[in-house]
Amino acid sequence: MRANTTLLAGAALIALTACNDPGFVTREAGYEVDEGGFGNATMQNSMVMMGAWDATMALGNRFAQEVPTTINFAFNSSDLTEEAKATLRQQANFIRQFPEVRFRVYGHTDLVGSEAYNKALGMRRAKAAVAYLSSQGIGTARLEAVVSFGKTQPVIATPGPEERNRRTVTEVTGFVKGNPTVMNGKYAEIVWRTYVNTSMTNSLAERPHPRTTVVVTQVDPSSGG
Repeated sequence: MRANTTLLAGAALIALTACNDPGFVTREAGYEVDEGGFGNATMQNSMVMMGAWDATMALGNRFAQEVPTTINFAFNSSDLTEEAKATLRQQANFIRQFPEVRFRVYGHTDLVGSEAYNKALGMRRAKAAVAYLSSQGIGTARLEAVVSFGKTQPVIATPGPEERNRRTVTEVTGFVKGNPTVMNGKYAEIVWRTYVNTSMTNSLAERPHPRTTVVVTQVDPSSGG
């Protein structure tokens, strides 16, 4: 009997403590283990149920197949080359014909330099690509906040300068909320809408591998790639 009384008293004390916790009534169940991904899971589940998730993946695959998604940069630079601008114009031609779709640009660097420096350099590259796409008539509302991975995702795992690692990548990330076509759920029609490349139809058949530039000068390790 005494043991039961002690247990009941302990439970009451815990309940009273919880009630006195000012955050108790405002926290969601499971907050202790939520690392910030629960909202993403809910969003993805909703997209799957509406058909948007599969449509996003399908259109993303189509974009990657029909348009070069990557541009490259000179060492320690965020300036767009003429080759990069030509690629971005191809991307813009595709993007303009899918006004319901959102895109995101990711910035990357090679492995030369510090993590912090390369994070900033990758962001400058991504912003340069977004600015050029915007100059081609793409509304910035459809170009999601640019992201920099710095030197954390190299294509070629080499510690030295490598042009293929110095890049931005444009990807399909979803659909514009509130667009009438999207609200009607016509994702399949959006995905399979005819894309007409009026200036470079033949060039899409072959996408040459970006050339690698050999850097022969001494590299300052304090700067990034």
